[in-house]
Amino acid sequence: MTEPNLTRLNKFISDTGFCSRREADTYIANGEVTVNGQPAQMGLKVSEQDKVLVKGQPLRSKPKRVYLAYHKPVGITCTTERHIQGNIIDAVKYPERIFPIGRLDKPSEGLIFLTNDGDIVNKVLRAGNAHEKEYVVTVNKPISEQFIRKMSQGVPILNTVTLPCVVTQVSRNTFKIILTQGLNRQIRRMAEYCGYEVVKLKRTRIMHIRLAELKPGKWRLLDNIEIKMLEQLVQDSSKTTMTATSQDDFEE
Repeated sequence: MTEPNLTRLNKFISDTGFCSRREADTYIANGEVTVNGQPAQMGLKVSEQDKVLVKGQPLRSKPKRVYLAYHKPVGITCTTERHIQGNIIDAVKYPERIFPIGRLDKPSEGLIFLTNDGDIVNKVLRAGNAHEKEYVVTVNKPISEQFIRKMSQGVPILNTVTLPCVVTQVSRNTFKIILTQGLNRQIRRMAEYCGYEVVKLKRTRIMHIRLAELKPGKWRLLDNIEIKMLEQLVQDSSKTTMTATSQDDFEE
């Protein structure tokens, strides 16, 4: 007889879309969750065969996993906090609960993923997994060979030195950069260290998925081939206990 797959209770609740893991922990701590008629304890693991009630109500069945590619316009904030004007959730207007994978600064635009799959969020975000993100960046003055060399080799920011990366000049004031890190405002800080100011920043690719012709403010569902390749790319990635509201990686 095959043993059932066990999942931590807070994740089990969150996966149904009822609430976040953090909120689930609060319900559990307050004694508002029962498993098979018994008050649940923190850290308990459950399976699909267990009867889980929150405040006496059964959970909905787990929703189908959703993966969106969104062209975030300038001015939209990558937060799930609905009280913040211009938040990404209200901008996308998807009918089910989803959250962004990583962030783009409010003044930046370009490709960002949104999903209801917490596991893939954790795997994609970790900088140690070396998933590529490509950007097109315009700065406030002509680019020099020295600038390209410095940016490529790594510069000191945020008490570390950025990893070597691929930087290619596109025009007089514009370059492409491919990162495998996700430090806070990384490209802007790197350019500032080299004496430049970023005036336009656009993310055009995350791993194998490109922004292509997707217009600002529009989104599309990833197709089955893209999802399958995404799963293959992250299957060996390290996982964390990071929640969707505490992301510090995958930023420009």
